[in-house]
Amino acid sequence: MNKSCFGVFCVLGLILFSVLPGYTTELVHTFVNPNFGGNPYNASWLLSSAQLQDKTGDKASSYSYQASDPLEDFTDSINRQILSRLSSKLVTQIFGESELEEGHYEIGDYTIDVIPAEQGLRIEISDPSTGGTTTIELPYYNGEGL
Repeated sequence: MNKSCFGVFCVLGLILFSVLPGYTTELVHTFVNPNFGGNPYNASWLLSSAQLQDKTGDKASSYSYQASDPLEDFTDSINRQILSRLSSKLVTQIFGESELEEGHYEIGDYTIDVIPAEQGLRIEISDPSTGGTTTIELPYYNGEGL
């Protein structure tokens, strides 16, 4: 009797479901990313999620505070002022208002050599502490234009 009751209930269930109208809707896809037309309020969530998943190892951010050494800051400031004055003299020399004297200068951590060249002056700025060297070549200004 168990098998016959089960069979009757299955047949009744199939008839019942086949007679009832189907209530379905069409599937609609919406993007999550606002770049592709998704909700613009998802942008901050997507950005924070991507930052949490970032495994590149670069943890230096602009929000981290690093204590600076006042003596180093002072030395850097003096070096910048000296280089600024030197560049001011160079610009003045380029436009012919005064002359830059040839020679060897030691200013702060820098060694500056002003050497005459065939078509102008060559200025070599070197930093002995790092071994870096910069060379600037200034042509003579003859006043006839470029």
